Amino acid sequence: MDRYARWNALLELLTETGRITVEDAAERLDVSQATIRRDFDQLAQQQMITRTRGGAVVNGVSYDLPLRYKSAKHVPEKQRIGAAAAALVQPAQVVGLTGGTTTTEVARALASRADLATTGPDGAQLTVVTNALNIANELLVRSRMKIVVTGGVVRPQSYELVGPLATGILRELTLDIAFLGVDAVDPALGAAAHHEGEAAMNSLLASRARRVVVIADASKLGHHAFARVCPIERVESLVTDTDATDEQVRGFEAAGVHVIRV
Repeated sequence: MDRYARWNALLELLTETGRITVEDAAERLDVSQATIRRDFDQLAQQQMITRTRGGAVVNGVSYDLPLRYKSAKHVPEKQRIGAAAAALVQPAQVVGLTGGTTTTEVARALASRADLATTGPDGAQLTVVTNALNIANELLVRSRMKIVVTGGVVRPQSYELVGPLATGILRELTLDIAFLGVDAVDPALGAAAHHEGEAAMNSLLASRARRVVVIADASKLGHHAFARVCPIERVESLVTDTDATDEQVRGFEAAGVHVIRV
């Protein structure tokens, strides 16, 4: 387990328990206590946790892990989801991508498709609209697509642009398909995010799209988060992984959502 994966695991443990000792963390992650002490010290320096005598306690915003820690979780599942979602895109379409680790995998899969990099007979090329700086960078250095980035204020946790400055461009655009990375999605409650600024941007992106596709690994299914992105009726498809249970899939299908498990 590398450092970021270990830090992610520690933050997840703290989110679940509220506090943890060095000894308990070392036993659960199968590493030395000296390693855990160094990890706690480094996470405390980044204000992700608070050190205590013999351990650490969770900070109030621990659910909102920085993107670099989230990227270490469910990697194979996210890569499969990204490839399956990218397969839904046709050349010369206008595609919206929110921020997040799974949407980053969609961007990478789009960049690897040679057929999307060509210009059509009418001069049209694939256009990607995003409010995530890391996704724009991924596509700029790996493809010849047209990239449109919204304005706004950057959230360091997700590299996403949010706030009133970010909405002006989106209100003037029409998207063929929008891929929403979410923190939770439920057949009754719809798609949701922990941060209200991200939820507002994602909601606007969805409202400008002909098709809305939620991409989420199975750990996010059936859960809820603070701010709703859109009702389930707005979602055409859900791309998830094979850990999604048949019962979960039936719930989404009953709500009219086409489910793709990969």
